[in-house]
Amino acid sequence: MRRIHVGNALSAFGLGFTVPYLYVYVAQVRDLGAMTAGLVLAVFAVAALVVLPFAGRAIVRRGPLPVLLAALGTAAVGSLSLGLAAGSTTVLMSAAALGAGQAVMQPALATMIIDCSTAETRSRAFATQFFLQNLGLGVGGLIGGHLVDPSRASSFTLLFAIEAAMFLLLVVVMATVRMPRAPRVEDAPKQAGGSWKQLLGNRAMVQLCVLGFVLFFACYGQFESGLSAYGVEAAGISTSALGTALAANTAMIVVAQFAVLRFVERRKRSRVIGAVGLIWALAWVVAGYAGLGHGSQAMATAAFVSTYALFGLGEAMLSPTVAPLVADLAPSGMAGQYNSAFALVKQLALAVGPAVGGPMGASLHAPYIVTFLLFSLGITFLAVRLGRQLTPVQNQPALARSRVVVRGGAPAEQVRAA
Repeated sequence: MRRIHVGNALSAFGLGFTVPYLYVYVAQVRDLGAMTAGLVLAVFAVAALVVLPFAGRAIVRRGPLPVLLAALGTAAVGSLSLGLAAGSTTVLMSAAALGAGQAVMQPALATMIIDCSTAETRSRAFATQFFLQNLGLGVGGLIGGHLVDPSRASSFTLLFAIEAAMFLLLVVVMATVRMPRAPRVEDAPKQAGGSWKQLLGNRAMVQLCVLGFVLFFACYGQFESGLSAYGVEAAGISTSALGTALAANTAMIVVAQFAVLRFVERRKRSRVIGAVGLIWALAWVVAGYAGLGHGSQAMATAAFVSTYALFGLGEAMLSPTVAPLVADLAPSGMAGQYNSAFALVKQLALAVGPAVGGPMGASLHAPYIVTFLLFSLGITFLAVRLGRQLTPVQNQPALARSRVVVRGGAPAEQVRAA
């Protein structure tokens, strides 16, 4: 588990080096224009959507470690070639390789965490993963910002080379991992469609995927598009203040993660997710004040920074809640398929969110706030509804530790196994 967490931190550190500067690199440093830069960002999303349906099947059949190593190798090649690319075709092909590799890493690492943890330790394991990811992204972005120089293409080549080196270092670290013998689905349907049909027949998982789409659409899908556009256009937020807001989001996660974990561990997951919806609704109200209120610029900036901090608090509550719930809903040996399906839902939301939120945040200020305020309240509604589909132990794993008898006298551990 320690090696897996080191791997998460290294991959996030590498991504933090390049992701914030990708648009500038393609459009200005390589002088390929805004259109090509936009296509590169789109290729990341498309590559993820293409490979994720197959990634889950591969994880189930081969195990998460071989799939992770293949993804890391693909991402390293894509990152290094992106740093050396000068033409549009090469840049787009490199971005596709990097995007595909990054996308497959997520469910593979999540499945490894599931295989190396128990129901009792899983929430803390995923909270640690989320903490290290944000810490790695923040440190990587901070160091990368000091190394990069838009007037020198070689400085960007260095960034992408460092990112590739992080992926290759992660290959070395992961190659030393000896995974516990996890169950595999040897008699799984030969066609991938069979496992997807089985997943779609799980009502609780389908409802969780719908809830996940709304979560990622209403929060993560707005960070770098609609919400930032709204802040600049409606609230008059400067670029430096926008950077402060993003830093406040990361700082809240890093500071609050383990304090929040103690609060979350013994409470029903559906209620925790429902509370996140209310916290994010408050965040949108505060954002509305920043852009639509009549206070001073200082008050607007403070409110906008507070919005990102409130989103960070909600994210810290979700990290030990949603990912472990995906694992608990998966039948024995199918965690890779379920993780890949949820990652696919996340990518869809991250693709649709900026497309919808960007134009609204830039020009339709009041409708933008009202729309995403309603989406946040919808999170609470969907979470309460999901809670009715979960067994008591799935909704509140602490019951298993207390040996509570549930559902007609069946021991909690039997319900969990079911």
